[in-house]
Amino acid sequence: MAIYALGDRVPQIDATAYVHPDAVVIGAVTLGPEVSIWPHAVLRGDYGEIFIGARSNVQDGSVIHATFELATRVGEGCTIGHLAHLEGCTVEDGCLIGSGSVVLHRAVVRSGALVGANAVVSNDVEVPARAMALGVPAKMRLDAVPEGTLEAAAALYAWNGARYRTELRRVD
Repeated sequence: MAIYALGDRVPQIDATAYVHPDAVVIGAVTLGPEVSIWPHAVLRGDYGEIFIGARSNVQDGSVIHATFELATRVGEGCTIGHLAHLEGCTVEDGCLIGSGSVVLHRAVVRSGALVGANAVVSNDVEVPARAMALGVPAKMRLDAVPEGTLEAAAALYAWNGARYRTELRRVD
């Protein structure tokens, strides 16, 4: 598995988390219970800290980084879609960050919000709770995510992480 310490920066990974063998986790990265990190995702806590909350998932090809001044925080029960990029931002509980989207420095995605595929949430932007952020730059559709809509995706990935932890095997 590609999990690396960098000097005194050592990943803290809960025993129930799943990190795919082709993912990369470096440095000051904390993964909570039932977190799943999928192929070719890169979580690089070389400058700042990265926190991924319980039952959240970081899907294939996503990049999560931080700066010296800004940690990157993902709350509980979040789905970070394929090829997303998060850096120096906060994503609160129960959010979905769509495939190919970008969430940048000091941006805050409030609980239950959705960032659409390929959207860009620029520096210092706040996505309100249960809003959709769509487009480049992201424009807000307020109260567009019905309560309870996003939980199924996070639950599916928590289940799949447990399945992969016990069933994945290389055959070549």
